[in-house]
Amino acid sequence: QVQLVESGGGLVQAGGSLRLSCAASERSFSRLGMGWFRQAPGKEREFVGQIYWSTGSTYYAGSVRGRFTISRDNADGTVYLQMNSLKPEDTAVYYCAARTRAGVQGTAIGFDYWGQGTQVTVST
Repeated sequence: QVQLVESGGGLVQAGGSLRLSCAASERSFSRLGMGWFRQAPGKEREFVGQIYWSTGSTYYAGSVRGRFTISRDNADGTVYLQMNSLKPEDTAVYYCAARTRAGVQGTAIGFDYWGQGTQVTVST
């Protein structure tokens, strides 16, 4: 069973930046991609973005496009979420997930492994 561990969350002022990391317990486990999701208090979990493992191409939700960037370290399989120009509405618990089967872009379908989440709080 692959375990994913997020880190890098914290408190930041609006307009600031944070970088989240997601490390897998097995560096070379087979995956189609890695995604980031978030869930704010009282709201449904929402898709943030994903990186396709074979190509490195990325796809983002409209609410974060142009501000957030997903990247990966090919050496150890760690995935990063660089968040810039943060807004109070970005406040949420952020989760990374591994996509191991076909799904629907922009949704959680196909993501079978999930981390425990890391809190990101953006103050005004």
